[in-house]
Amino acid sequence: MNKSRPRLLILTGLAADGHPIAATLSEFFDVDLCESIEQAIEALRRETYHAVFADVGDFLPLERALVSQQSKLVLDTVGEGVCVIDAEGICRWSNKRMQQFSPAVFEKVKQICGQAMSIFSAQTDSGTTTQSGGRGSKKFAFQSEEDRYFELIASPAIDEHKQVMQIVAVVWEATSGRRMQQKIDAIDLAGRELTRLDRDAMIRISPSERLVLLRDKIIRYSKDLMHFDHFAVRLLDQRANKLEVVIAEGLPSEALEIDLYAESEGNGISGYVAATGRSYICHDAGKDSRYVTGMQYAKSSLTVPLLLHDKVVGVYNVESEHVGAFNEEDRQFAEIFGRYVGLALNILDLLVMERSTTTGRLADNVVQEMAQPLSNITTEAQTLIEEYIGDDTMRGRLNTIMDNVSSIRHTMKVVAAGPTTVLGTDQLKTHEKESALRGKCILVVDDEQNIRETLDSILSKLGCHVSMSSDGYEAINLIGQQYFDLIISDIKLPHRNGYEIFAAARRVRDNFPVVLMTGFGYDPHHSIVRASQEGLSQVMFKPFKVNQLLEELHKALDLPIPEPKEADKH
Repeated sequence: MNKSRPRLLILTGLAADGHPIAATLSEFFDVDLCESIEQAIEALRRETYHAVFADVGDFLPLERALVSQQSKLVLDTVGEGVCVIDAEGICRWSNKRMQQFSPAVFEKVKQICGQAMSIFSAQTDSGTTTQSGGRGSKKFAFQSEEDRYFELIASPAIDEHKQVMQIVAVVWEATSGRRMQQKIDAIDLAGRELTRLDRDAMIRISPSERLVLLRDKIIRYSKDLMHFDHFAVRLLDQRANKLEVVIAEGLPSEALEIDLYAESEGNGISGYVAATGRSYICHDAGKDSRYVTGMQYAKSSLTVPLLLHDKVVGVYNVESEHVGAFNEEDRQFAEIFGRYVGLALNILDLLVMERSTTTGRLADNVVQEMAQPLSNITTEAQTLIEEYIGDDTMRGRLNTIMDNVSSIRHTMKVVAAGPTTVLGTDQLKTHEKESALRGKCILVVDDEQNIRETLDSILSKLGCHVSMSSDGYEAINLIGQQYFDLIISDIKLPHRNGYEIFAAARRVRDNFPVVLMTGFGYDPHHSIVRASQEGLSQVMFKPFKVNQLLEELHKALDLPIPEPKEADKH
């Protein structure tokens, strides 16, 4: 039989001339004969025909059967379960998907349809209708014994007497969507906890301690809620366009020490995400050219941007030792969680910046308010000195008042200078040869010239050998080239930050003494928290007093802390 010829289906039925017609047509067409409508429908389902020939009396039943068959095919193909339940709770028809549900689920569907029947019947009796004149559908939700969730839409089938005869139910499993919503709700709750500010707690603890609390929460939620064990949070330093690690868990130190910038090329996946603001799933680290060193034996990663008002403030990078460990659902969850992480870290930074700004303004206001009263005291004292000519005792007391006023003015000027100065330097005197700090080699790293020179003056008086640097990169080179007993470094430096100074020192010696400084507790790179996790114990907040400096240096070098002199206590 020639396969290239058109194909015909002939329904012979009871017609006596069916076979002769087939014989004639078979000279020009490929012909299939069917003696019943059922056979014809089955043939139409299996094969494709160019035409169908049937007796006029058979054509209408065949058409109706085909429509019914197509409807059943559609209902059996859809992913939802469909069933028809009558007033006695008996299932009159169901599609294949409905029959695949467990008996317990099927029974629950029939119970709900019974409830729907009562509701729709009551609406019919009261004349309640929808705006379109019909009875509306109702949506139900239920949970099976297997802890699976289902949703159901019930619609009434109404006869010509406007009575509800049957309920048509469409049922689908909603377990995945429900569990996703539950996780989103849990992430939202965790996020609100991250950004919650307790007024009393904020007053009692320092900025560094606040960040430690936030770090612990982020790590706990990342592990317990997100099920991430290897991750890092990097914040974007807008000035240098550099991604600074502020929180890390389960990643090696060499991965955290890689310099990454918010650039789409040459800075790994984190740099790409920070530059574009788009999340990135690395399904196979061995085949992805953007991937750079992370956890040992890493096979895949997920990186999402930390956004604040649609602006990238950092990235949240997660790694796994399994290929293809992350999917689109993980990405969505991480993006939601990342928004809260970015917001929480930004709130902490704003609190510290506000404290710094407020403290500076307060000092300026005090200086301005006290300027006139101090001038008045000076004028009155000078007038009295002229009046007490010959009374040396009284003139001596008045001169003491004048000296104290000058001292107050100097102190106020120093305080107003804020983090660019050291308090109490005028009270420091050259110590005796037995000073415990004598002969110590100390590196001072700060980009404020006044701080460097002041610390140099103080430490030199104590017999120390002082080296100075204004640049983080230069300081790290010095640490590798020269021997130092101790390092004093600001956390905010050109090219490198305080943590990187600390890390470089610890690479030289395990217990290298380091003291970090910051103005009013401001720590934009969170260097103090990261260094504290690795053994840093000495931190000073500018402006600090000379006595505090000496105490911290003695602690760092494990030396006996000198008793303050009586004059220093006041």
